[in-house]
Amino acid sequence: MNHTIKDIAPHETLPIRHKVMWPDKPLEYVKVPNDNEGRHFGLFIDEKLISIISLFEEKKEIQFRKFATLHAYQGNGYGSQLLKFIIELTAQGGVQKIWCNARVDKAGYYRKFGLKETDKRYEKGGIQFVIMEKIVA
Repeated sequence: MNHTIKDIAPHETLPIRHKVMWPDKPLEYVKVPNDNEGRHFGLFIDEKLISIISLFEEKKEIQFRKFATLHAYQGNGYGSQLLKFIIELTAQGGVQKIWCNARVDKAGYYRKFGLKETDKRYEKGGIQFVIMEKIVA
């Protein structure tokens, strides 16, 4: 299967965000207030969007948010390809740090990409999160 990674519009992320991350919440719940200021990427297989990630830059730091892959495609490395692409892209852009709010049960996944857990934790919607980061500069 051919896959490509490309920039997408903010609204294109919403169906996957909703279906994968918060299917029991209204669609509005998966919107980010500054979505229009972010940069959004999608991984496509044969023209079908299957994995998404959104980047928000502030002061030489990039936060990635709403990283999700359709359930039917999980476990095949597509999300990992997208995350690796994003980390390489940000490292080339003079960014000092890339970080995310990771679900605690997914922290091990992000450690494989060099992100480290911080001591900052919180809870949202009954799910525990930890802030993870990687210094790239």
